[in-house]
Amino acid sequence: MLEIQQRLGLNIKQTPDATLVLNHEQRERGRMLLTSTDNEEIRLFLTRGQPLLVGEYLQSNCKKLIQIEGAQESVAVGRCKDWQTFARACYHLGNRHVKVQVDALCLMIKPDHVLEKMLMIQGLEITHEEKIFIPESGAYQQDKHAH
Repeated sequence: MLEIQQRLGLNIKQTPDATLVLNHEQRERGRMLLTSTDNEEIRLFLTRGQPLLVGEYLQSNCKKLIQIEGAQESVAVGRCKDWQTFARACYHLGNRHVKVQVDALCLMIKPDHVLEKMLMIQGLEITHEEKIFIPESGAYQQDKHAH
């Protein structure tokens, strides 16, 4: 079993020895027992409070490199054609403390029929898709999205 306690960041130019495919909830946890894509057991023991980033490298105690990949997840995707509608929708989601990924005139949330109905009332078109979900980090955290 590999044990990991060290984060190396995003700018490593080496091929990883193993890959972990994690959903957004798993990337927020610092202590887990996982299995890599090549079936190697990996024990994470990282500082809490700083989500793992898609593309980030970790180093095991035996110096192996492990890279984080995002898992495909079910998401509700909201799209619209104007910035005022989009801003209003983002405001209402923020007012409900919902995890949201924001792109240009497009947002993603975890499927929730109540929130989806609210977004449709605001003027967004909603579709359900399988995507890597990378919600915004908190307003007071440094945001380092990697795709």
